[in-house]
Amino acid sequence: MATRLLKERHSVSDLNVHLVCVVKYRRPILTAESLLVIEKSFNEVSEKMNFIVQEFNGETDHVHALIKYPPKLSISQIVNSLKGVSSRRYGQGGYPKPYGKDALWSPSYFVSSVGGAPLEVLKRYILDQQKPS
Repeated sequence: MATRLLKERHSVSDLNVHLVCVVKYRRPILTAESLLVIEKSFNEVSEKMNFIVQEFNGETDHVHALIKYPPKLSISQIVNSLKGVSSRRYGQGGYPKPYGKDALWSPSYFVSSVGGAPLEVLKRYILDQQKPS
């Protein structure tokens, strides 16, 4: 399997995360049509901030995204932008928000790094390095 590396002036990286954003109060308000609006806004944000939404999907109360990003961006910057823009576009589309609140998303989120070698393999690789004499 070929890995698509992000190459920039001073770095080469392969940083991937699994992001889960939950609707405020876990209300089941998302529809297939509203998920398309959210996915489109995620893609617009990714183009402006120079990261990649590799996969996107969701259910009635949450969305999942697989994101590849450069080391110059922090996860919190990415999530704040994604949630802010998608909430605004969702509201502009006339879709219902939880209990009539302004925010679509819960302030919390789940993120987990993905890909690469398992931790045990990396630990063994580091331990097996030859120390200089």
